Amino acid sequence: MKEFEWLQNYNAAVTVCDLNGIVLFMNNKAGKTFEKWGGLDLIGKCLFDCHQPRSVEMMKQMMQNNSTNTYTIEKNGVKKLIYQTPWIKNDQVAGMVEISIEIPFEMPHFIRS
Repeated sequence: MKEFEWLQNYNAAVTVCDLNGIVLFMNNKAGKTFEKWGGLDLIGKCLFDCHQPRSVEMMKQMMQNNSTNTYTIEKNGVKKLIYQTPWIKNDQVAGMVEISIEIPFEMPHFIRS
């Protein structure tokens, strides 16, 4: 995965799993984000074990239906945009990627034509 080496220090948390929820990749920011649950040692483990049944079902449905889930959260005074979406290999859903980006509380919104 040398072509994705730039993701290691990307300023957003990136986590990739396969169809069974096995973590295939986490960048350094994701490792820090999930440090209290094992950080980068979560690679090779099932992320379904770290989530509530409702969330696991939602992730499985997203992979089955090739759908995306996007929302914002606030935790410890930090607001984040969470983007979860399947990733594709050989024209088939191969798993899911989650990107977590810290965003400002007040953010400009532009309508472009």
